[in-house]
Amino acid sequence: MKILLHRQTLRLVWLVKLSGRHFHRDHQTRAPLTPADFEAINLCDKALPKNFNFAGDVLDQWSQKEKTGERPANPALWWVNGQGDEVKWSFRELGSLSRKAANVFTKPCGLQRGDRVAVILPRIPEWWLINVACMRTGLVFMPGTTQLTAKDILYRLQVSEAKCIVVSEEVAPAVESIMSACPNLKTKLLVSPNSREGWLSFPELFRSASEEHSCVETGSQEPMAIYFTSGTTGSPKMAQHSHSSIGIGYWLDLKSSDVIWNMSDTGWIKAAIGSVFSSWLWGACVFVHRMVSFDPDTFLDTLATYPITTMCSAPTVYRMLVQKDLKRYKFKTLRHCVTGGEPLNPEVMEQWKMQTGLELYEGYGQTEVGIICANMKGQEIKPGSMGKGVLPYDVQIIDENGNVMPPGKEGEIALRLKSTRPFCFFSEYVNNPQKTAATIRGNFYVTGDRGVMDSDGYFWFVGRADDVIISSGYRIGPFEVESALIEHPAVVESAVVSSPDPVRGEVVKAFVVLSAPFKSSNPEKLTLELQDHVKKLTAPYKYPRKVEFVQELPKTVTGKIKRNVLRDQEWGRA
Repeated sequence: MKILLHRQTLRLVWLVKLSGRHFHRDHQTRAPLTPADFEAINLCDKALPKNFNFAGDVLDQWSQKEKTGERPANPALWWVNGQGDEVKWSFRELGSLSRKAANVFTKPCGLQRGDRVAVILPRIPEWWLINVACMRTGLVFMPGTTQLTAKDILYRLQVSEAKCIVVSEEVAPAVESIMSACPNLKTKLLVSPNSREGWLSFPELFRSASEEHSCVETGSQEPMAIYFTSGTTGSPKMAQHSHSSIGIGYWLDLKSSDVIWNMSDTGWIKAAIGSVFSSWLWGACVFVHRMVSFDPDTFLDTLATYPITTMCSAPTVYRMLVQKDLKRYKFKTLRHCVTGGEPLNPEVMEQWKMQTGLELYEGYGQTEVGIICANMKGQEIKPGSMGKGVLPYDVQIIDENGNVMPPGKEGEIALRLKSTRPFCFFSEYVNNPQKTAATIRGNFYVTGDRGVMDSDGYFWFVGRADDVIISSGYRIGPFEVESALIEHPAVVESAVVSSPDPVRGEVVKAFVVLSAPFKSSNPEKLTLELQDHVKKLTAPYKYPRKVEFVQELPKTVTGKIKRNVLRDQEWGRA
């Protein structure tokens, strides 16, 4: 795939002069928020300020500290593409460049505060510039993965009534094919060195834009971003977040001297949390590798080459990495490894620690409410557990009537609501008050995930409420079956879903990717071997009555989405 940001463009952004006259007067006059303030807000020891803007209240403060010499001009963003191109921006440079991008939106694009902007870009520096530019101008940022189809894009543009879309070159044809059905879309902005008829060129407009821009003073609860979340039925919902709900938070145990590499796709909220807010809140450097498709060898070479201190990837990535001989690599600076987005198999955690000497710290959260549970640095890790509830949340396991379940009893993972809605909650599902209201059960917000809390306060994931398989009256969580399968040497990866059955209603089915030595095995014999293997490791009724060997699983970020795709396929052909 063509690298969209050529060396000529990279040289352009480095040549921007820094004038230093960028602070909006309100951000200058009121006392700046400090990291201690943000920590106090998370601990509920300090009230949320009336107004908050991450660009003005956080990024510009780090920029000012660089200007006064209170902190060195370390990179805020460090981007590489594996082909020799590299970008390093300090916070001052990020500030200057994002102001130019903000002027592109407000002047030639004619966008106004509150307008919605769909952004479908790969891991290129412009994604970060445009993200910050939307904060500066009060625009509502709506990211999407570049894997979206024309039908997906059409739905998002229509329901959001987006005024502008920003895409890379490979996405443009899909947008053009559905343009006529999107009357609210006024501006199409192309991030590419090549021009395209009917599109405004971001590089050209950026080149001539002024770097002088006043950051708007946004309310803490003012809309900042919309993330599309899939449900069990119907089309994706628009989960709207405010400037404070994902702009203030922490989990990653970062310092300003850290370099964090978060592998999340730019279309998901995990990219915002790990590669923007939680990192830059503490002044850390965000490292990015363009990596069009995941390659374990490239990943490990990068981890050994660059001074990365913190790594954040989905369990699927770690499952692939532990298949390699990790002892051949020297990760000289790596000190903290975190994971989330799907449950982590205890077997993978053990293999990672055995080969690297590093613990894996799992966290659990949702698009709507951010991090809910986590294994924090310095906390005892129980393999297979998501850790304990994190502030400001009071996490509980409840039954269908909203009653708190005792330790050891399965139920739905829920957050107790107090007199005021937590600041880190999403605002609403836009234009969907019924779905918004359905998240509340009595005094609790219900996640839709099922779990168990032990007597020490650790939470254990069972599965999505809609992932749970009910076969012959037994409730079966797919993760436990997947964890058993991964311990067999034949299994590289698996996804377990329900499959229709005329007698039992539904049965467990496993889609299995085999390791190289087992690919030529007799499929019938290997199926029986895997079934017996699962019966030995968990309750016999949980074993997969159906096994299908596949070359690869759907290319998605999390196991949850993989299961959704496969389950829909399975029931669709029933």
